[in-house]
This record gives sequence, C-alpha cells and structure tokens, in this order.
Amino acid sequence: MRVLIVEDEPYLAEAVRDGLRLEAISADVAGDGAIALELLAVHSYDLAVLDRDIPGPSGDEVARHIVASGSGIPILMLTAADRLDDKASGFGLGADDYLTKPFELRELVLRLRALDRRRGHARPPVREIAGLRLDPFRREVFRDGRYVALTRKQFAVLEVLVTAEGGVVSAEELLERAWDENADPLTNAVRITVSALRKRLGEPWVIATVPGVGYRIDARADARTDARTGARDGAPLPTAEPGRGHA
Repeated sequence: MRVLIVEDEPYLAEAVRDGLRLEAISADVAGDGAIALELLAVHSYDLAVLDRDIPGPSGDEVARHIVASGSGIPILMLTAADRLDDKASGFGLGADDYLTKPFELRELVLRLRALDRRRGHARPPVREIAGLRLDPFRREVFRDGRYVALTRKQFAVLEVLVTAEGGVVSAEELLERAWDENADPLTNAVRITVSALRKRLGEPWVIATVPGVGYRIDARADARTDARTGARDGAPLPTAEPGRGHA
C-alpha cells in the first residue's frame, strides 16, 4: 500500500510517515497543496491522508482534485477541525473517512487498512496464486499451507507481485510501489529483497526473473510442487523431453 500524506507540520508528517513504514505502508509527504498536486500527477497512490488547513491549494482543493480526477483514491481527512459541521463539509467534498487531531497512530493504520479493503472490492481480500496465500489485512503469507515469516519490505514486494497475478512487474515499479519517493533508483534494494524473498518462500522458486524486464510470479511452481509431492507418494516425476537439457 502506498499513501500520500498531505501535512504542513513537518514533525507530525515525519512521525506519521515513519510509523506507517513500520506497518509496511509506504508513504510520501507533501508539505503544501502545490506539492501534493505534483505528487498526485507523477505517482500512483492507494490512499490520501489530507490536512485541510495547508499552504497553497488547501486540503479541500486537493480533495476536489482527487475526486474530479476519477482516480478513485480514498481520502482520509486528518485535521484539528473537529466540529460536526467541519466533518459534514469534509464528507461533502468526497472524504471517505475523517480523523481529528490528536490521534493514535494505531487508529490511523486501522482506518487506512479498512479504506484499502473497501477500495479493493473488485479483488478478494486474500489472494492465492502458485501455492501462495497472501492475506494483506493479517499480513500473513502461506506457501502450500506452510506459514512463511517475511520482513515488512519482503511482504510489500510480494504483495505487488501477487497482485499482478503472474504479470511482469519491473524493478522500477517495485521500487515505486513497495518503497517510496526517496528510494534511490540506482540501488540494488529490489534485487537483494527479491533474492531474499525467494529463499524465504523456498523451492521450487515461485518468483521468476524476466531478463531485462522485471519479475513475476511463476504459476508453474505450483505444478512443480504437486509433481514433487506426487513423487514422494509413489508417482513418478515428469522426465525431460529427449534431446532437451535442464535450464
């Protein structure tokens, strides 16, 4: 999940960003409305957290822009304006949720996850592919029924790959979706994380590298697992075709 935080109090914005990262939620920060609009034009976000009282275009104007864009990005207004009329006007602008300051970070995380689940109504809350079962709400991954403990970053990378449903995801897209705007595009972080993730998930490797393009979930890994299981139960493993070697 990638979130845009629009907040002009730098200490609060940094605290929220760092807290979300600990929950495996990537977050970018915009200190005013102009920067927020620039980031929205460049990046794809799953959610937006808006303070209404910010320099430049106000949080309300940013909310109107998001709604008018048709992107469907859910909006959570995070503001000190706590009167009922303030909340009514916020929801009238298109806000999906409203949280007043001061607040507990844990509540913000719960609200964001709830919004993300509602946003993803077209996709199942639990994804399954190639023997993998990924539960984004419980932050759990199973491989052929076996629980796999992952780091926050490994989980974020796997979630992007599983969501692609076997499609190829470039290293650049992984860097954008699982890290944030401050990630160094020249870093080896993606390659290193994918390599460690493969080892955590075990053999047969379920993440395939498409040379020069990116990575994808290999649905054939599930069949290879079934074949190996069958061999252990007495069924023969499929043999290589005549004249063909192993990759």
